[in-house]
Amino acid sequence: MNTTEIFLIAMTIIFTVPYLIWRLGRTEYYAPLVVVQIITGILLGPGVLGRAFPEYYSFVFTPPVIQSLNGIAWWAVMLFVMIAGIELDLRKAWAHRRESSITAGLALGTPLLFGCAAAAILLTSDGWMGPKAMTWQFVLGVGMACAVTALPILILLMEKLEILRQPIGQRILRYASLDDIAIWGVLALILMDWQRVGKQLAFLLAFIVVGYVFRSLMQRLAERDRWYVALIWLAACAFGADWAGLHFMVGAFLAGAIIDAEWFDQEKMDLLRHHVLLVIMPVFFLSTGLRTNWAMGGQAVFVGAALLLFASVAGKLIGIRVAGRILNWAPGEAGIIGWLLQTKALIMIIFANILLDKQIITSEAFTALLLMAVASTMLTVPMVAPKLMRMKALIQRNA
Repeated sequence: MNTTEIFLIAMTIIFTVPYLIWRLGRTEYYAPLVVVQIITGILLGPGVLGRAFPEYYSFVFTPPVIQSLNGIAWWAVMLFVMIAGIELDLRKAWAHRRESSITAGLALGTPLLFGCAAAAILLTSDGWMGPKAMTWQFVLGVGMACAVTALPILILLMEKLEILRQPIGQRILRYASLDDIAIWGVLALILMDWQRVGKQLAFLLAFIVVGYVFRSLMQRLAERDRWYVALIWLAACAFGADWAGLHFMVGAFLAGAIIDAEWFDQEKMDLLRHHVLLVIMPVFFLSTGLRTNWAMGGQAVFVGAALLLFASVAGKLIGIRVAGRILNWAPGEAGIIGWLLQTKALIMIIFANILLDKQIITSEAFTALLLMAVASTMLTVPMVAPKLMRMKALIQRNA
């Protein structure tokens, strides 16, 4: 078969297998389709099916096919990260700045400390830190991975729980939005290359100047033109960030962060996010699964993942509980908010992909982080849904 035919076989597998698992297995309650796609990517990768059936793997995932899939995956994740940047609403966070800053700070800072401690434990054995990482980059990177909240998946889960447009849902979005800013800021710090600091500063200065011009242009355009110009802006920002050594995903987030959500119809933006998840993000999940590695042995990777999961969950819940006491929340409120902010898949996986690309973590560490992200996200709805059923009045409570 030629490369085109094998590529289409790979695409058929990518879209068929997770859908059948999700639909026939009825996993929606604890594992939405997005999570099933991530798990399927791991199963289809070299560490599981690739090891059990090497002939299948070498036939389907040839270098030209992988290269083609990676190109689609790059564009998919850039679109998704840009949408996450657009959905940030810092004005509401500013209007409730005391509550938002205390909660977001503790929701990020506590699991960050726990995650850094877990990273320090991992450093006691070889095989976790990447060849180009300094110790502080590895520790901070793994710590931040434990602290991440995935804003786009959080939105999907709150829609499922029917609280997205309720007061508590809007509060949680404010906390997650502030944490999103901090996450990308820390990532930029980790990726700072002092040998190319001139390029990076030049990119940031150019981004500020051109961004001002871009915003002025967008305000003058009709909405139908804004969609197209936004895509051009995305490609340009991603190129500039990658050229400067920051990573194209940092550029994609910056591209979205300076776009005002009200420039677009909210229903259309929701549809775009849905269609990106439906049409092209499954390719990113598969390409992520192809990067997993079990060379240290499954036991070591699972132990590492369990340690990171404990750091992530315990850190987030403790931080939110402290915030709840400071702000005098109702009993049980901290548990609901803490578990929802625990949602990790996608943004954490994107974050870990960048760390792997820059060789700050190894493939084994990447695999452990991936397993942690999947497990923490799968815990969210089963832990939150019963709490919400017992506390329906809480949903209507304003900050």
